Amino acid sequence: MGVNTLHITNGDSLTHRIQELNLVDGEFMVWREMLCEGPTEIKIEEEVSVKKRALFLKKYYRIPPSDYEKKFVSQLKKLDNLAKYDEIILWFEYDLFCHINMIAAISLLLRKKNRETPVFLVCSGRIEHEKKLFGLCDLSHSQLKKHLQGKIKLSHDDLEFAAHIWTLYCESKPEKMIGQIKQNSSFEYMSICIRAHLQRFPNMLTGLNVLEHNILEMADNYQIKNIKQLMGYALEYQGYYGYGDMQMKRVLARLFQFFTQTKDRLLLSERGKLALEYKKNFYNTQILNWYYGGVKKYDYLYNDETHSLLKL
Repeated sequence: MGVNTLHITNGDSLTHRIQELNLVDGEFMVWREMLCEGPTEIKIEEEVSVKKRALFLKKYYRIPPSDYEKKFVSQLKKLDNLAKYDEIILWFEYDLFCHINMIAAISLLLRKKNRETPVFLVCSGRIEHEKKLFGLCDLSHSQLKKHLQGKIKLSHDDLEFAAHIWTLYCESKPEKMIGQIKQNSSFEYMSICIRAHLQRFPNMLTGLNVLEHNILEMADNYQIKNIKQLMGYALEYQGYYGYGDMQMKRVLARLFQFFTQTKDRLLLSERGKLALEYKKNFYNTQILNWYYGGVKKYDYLYNDETHSLLKL
């Protein structure tokens, strides 16, 4: 008698790839959310969370609530009968986008599953002899198979740690996450992702966060012709954020004041140069009602010298 496995995957692309390769047996729950942006509730399965997320996605990404119900909420219902599974395998990547979704999934699993049901993690990132980081869909058939064979069994402490990070993310005091950076766990990239999250808050000197500042650097350092090309660079060299096209378009849209478009080149405007050189603070031109979990982005400032947060 075979093992009945539930695979929780980070999206449709990976799910289709796994199925096409006949890599595994079992059932799939596809995680079609982007909890790294917008307001969140700890219990994502409850009505208050569903309404809050549906409203956010409709307002900022024009995703109809009916689509949210069909594509994500319906998937959550697959977790209502976890007792029938012998094991659960999580398929998530190294970046912040994936890790926020992963810790929310783990928090939900702890509320639903039997304590004895083993949970495993297949996580991509660094590959031997390669300089860049790899997403799961970037792996070859043999590499993906090797990752599956080397899946990590998460201890109860690992699961509780991940759920704790999710709780902190949903609360209004992000500075509490700083103390979790050095916590030992089986999550190789968790500390890096926590740092990346904290650096999404605006820098106390410029009002721009690390990702926004890095995009200005790209425009200054490379022969970039237009916003479309800058978008490609921003997606390719964003580090540990894992943003997709939709998220990066929103980031770039907030930075138009820092660029000047000539016939052949996208250049930094005078404002862009001042921001890049940390000579002027643009906080007041950037502020908006934007949430990361339980806190507004512009309620805190990031100090890159002390790696701490200052509440306004």
